[in-house]
Amino acid sequence: MEKILILDFGSQYTQLIARRVRELNVYCEIHPFNKIPEIETDVKGVILSGSPSSVRDVEAPNPDLKNIRTKLPLLGVCYGAQLLAKQSGGEVEGAPSREYGRAMLTVTSPNDPLMIGIPSPTQVWMSHGDTITELPPSFKIIGSTENVKVAAYHIDDEPTWGIQFHPEVYHSLAGKDILANFVLGICGCSGSWSPDSFIETTVEDLKERIGSDRVILGLSGGVDSSVAAMLLHKAIGDHLTCIFVNNGLLRKNEFSDVLNSYKGMGLNVIGVDASEKFYADLKGVTDPEQKRKIIGRDFVEVFNDEAKKIKDAKWLAQGTIYPDVIESCSVKGPSATIKSHHNVGGLPKEMNLKVVEPLRLLFKDEVRRVGRALKMDPKLLGRHPFPGPGLGIRILGDVTPEKVRILQEADAIFINNLKEAGLYDEVWQAGVILLPVQSVGVMGDERTYENCVALRAVISTDGMTADWVHLPYEFLAKTSNQIINKVKGVNRVVYDISSKPPATIEWE
Repeated sequence: MEKILILDFGSQYTQLIARRVRELNVYCEIHPFNKIPEIETDVKGVILSGSPSSVRDVEAPNPDLKNIRTKLPLLGVCYGAQLLAKQSGGEVEGAPSREYGRAMLTVTSPNDPLMIGIPSPTQVWMSHGDTITELPPSFKIIGSTENVKVAAYHIDDEPTWGIQFHPEVYHSLAGKDILANFVLGICGCSGSWSPDSFIETTVEDLKERIGSDRVILGLSGGVDSSVAAMLLHKAIGDHLTCIFVNNGLLRKNEFSDVLNSYKGMGLNVIGVDASEKFYADLKGVTDPEQKRKIIGRDFVEVFNDEAKKIKDAKWLAQGTIYPDVIESCSVKGPSATIKSHHNVGGLPKEMNLKVVEPLRLLFKDEVRRVGRALKMDPKLLGRHPFPGPGLGIRILGDVTPEKVRILQEADAIFINNLKEAGLYDEVWQAGVILLPVQSVGVMGDERTYENCVALRAVISTDGMTADWVHLPYEFLAKTSNQIINKVKGVNRVVYDISSKPPATIEWE
């Protein structure tokens, strides 16, 4: 399978580069700059990402690129462009002022392979503190802006290019065309990677790896684990057993609703209601990370007890997706807390199961495309992301069955109203947060002192960044009124209007 290799120098935009390449129907992989994989024959080209570092710093990333330069097409983006120039003897200096935002690129060499068909001038997005002040003799400028003379260059007699701007962001209006010129034109990729081709190759790979072994998969009711289950089901049929654990922190009626939907898909699913165990172990715990760890630990214990009943199981399947993989081996090292977000917990060593992750190469939107190609229910594929610890991290403070009841009722009203108003599919993720705040209210002739809930709705592409949704005032008024009138224990509703960053999507 032909692919593009992306070397990550720590840029906040690195995943966007990968997403744009994938949108060209070309497979790509991100690897840290200090862990360059062996360059195999299926690698058609390499892209160097930007970085928060300066190439002038003593400890700046400075990998040896001799096995790539001249042997494969190479594109340096921002820091990558400065690095190539500096490594070849050019000069990089601090810009008079940090250049951040829109700029107009003038293409000075319209016949250059990277710039074919690119309008001039065209808007691009700058984000850098350094600038290339002197190029080595073999470097030729192919694009400039008013403030950046070396905005794009090509090395003579070498398939190597550098661009100072970021083609991967939407603000670079011809950015995708520039990437297409590199990936499809210069690198010669066919652009044939698609959901159907992914399914075909993945199913064949699963058949070959697993054979007649039995596989266990922990279903969550979400998109990722559901699509992973269907891929495995397509490959190995009834050799797959799925376990769906009710931790008592699911949405209202979700345990029964999801179980019924899975059975309608032909999957072999075991449902386990362990809510009382989770409630007991979470009693009095207020620290968010501690709550996550308890929920993860309990899940593993419950899952392990059920898994032991399945004879001859050799594999554990997980719905891990590509952002999980990237974040866990980032340039800055694996985060100590990332996995408590994405996976419910580690596996006991005594389970002795091999792990299979059929979606580990895909972004969330690609998972949905694969699900559509598998003809899965659009309602399931369109479900909003839901945190692994469930409502446990949407209840700020300690978790009790009564708080879960209040939150489930309020959440059901909010989500159902979004669906009825035709707003659900316009929102990336929505939910209600139960705050550890009680406020004074008046209901009838009585004074009340009850709970406050916050509504949260964001729009995003992949969850890495997010903005709050400007829901209509009439919708918010209706939802607030229904929650206060119908959910006993709530007398105040607020709406969260913060974006990520600096805030996160979840509150804990």
